[in-house]
Amino acid sequence: MSLKVLEEIKPVKRISMGPDYEILVVRERRNELVKRLEIDTYIAHVGKGTPRRADIRKAIAQNYGKSEELIVVRKIESEFGIGLSKAEIHIYDDIERLKLFEPKHILKRHEEEKKEGGGE
Repeated sequence: MSLKVLEEIKPVKRISMGPDYEILVVRERRNELVKRLEIDTYIAHVGKGTPRRADIRKAIAQNYGKSEELIVVRKIESEFGIGLSKAEIHIYDDIERLKLFEPKHILKRHEEEKKEGGGE
C-alpha cells in the first residue's frame, strides 16, 4: 500500500509499537452494556510482517493504562503486500466480563501466545 493511503486515514489516536509499526486508532466506542471499550484500528507495518497479537495488546495496554489481561484482539485482517492491517480490539473493565462475552476460540488464541512466550 502506498504512503498516500496511509495519509488518507484520519486517526483519533496514534500508538507507536517501535520503529516499524504504528497503530492508528480510527474509532473508539464505549459499550456500557458490556462494560468495554471497542476500538477499530489500522496497523501500519510497511515492509514488515503482521504484528503479533501479544505485541498489539502490550502497546494498547501501555497507552490506555489497562492490564494486558483485559485486552482482546478480536480480529486482524491483512492483505498480502500492502503493509496495513485492520484490527478490532476490545478493552474490558474486568476479567469476568471478558470471559462472559468473548468467544472461547478467541481467548484460546491469547493463551496459546502466552505459552509460546508472546505474552506476559
